Amino acid sequence: MTDRLPHEKGFHVSWDQIHRDARALAWRLDGQGPDNGAWRAVVAITRGGMAPAMIVARELDIRVVDTISVKSYNHQEQTAPRLIKAPQADIMSGDGTGVLVVDDLVDTGKTLELVRKLYPKAHFATVYAKPSGKPMVDTYITEVSQDTWIFFPWDMALQYVEPFRGRD
Repeated sequence: MTDRLPHEKGFHVSWDQIHRDARALAWRLDGQGPDNGAWRAVVAITRGGMAPAMIVARELDIRVVDTISVKSYNHQEQTAPRLIKAPQADIMSGDGTGVLVVDDLVDTGKTLELVRKLYPKAHFATVYAKPSGKPMVDTYITEVSQDTWIFFPWDMALQYVEPFRGRD
């Protein structure tokens, strides 16, 4: 047993890795849309979903891109999700039919649960998924354990890190 804090069971994702994984997500979604396989729009859940959504939109040649802002974290502490900004109503066509909603990660699923209630016919895709949140996502690439903290490249700076087993 170790004395590590919960966030110290980390999965570090580089820019190269998020790019590869978001492209893999696009490949999985290609041809799966309701309009002869096409998707009408991509909606990124800010902030973490913006990089993967941009890559998915590029790979699938989707030109209509918007955002939805839901705040559910205060640093590493999860809070009750609340809607801050909705996408344009005409993009969502009421229930989200034909729209890809993209996020970096589904953790507990509370953020996606809120968005799914607003747009029940949208397709929810994440790059990474934890077991508690998997029921809220339609498509994902990599599953990680619930107790793993994912360190995304936009949250990181290069610095020395102690070896896992400590010092010699």
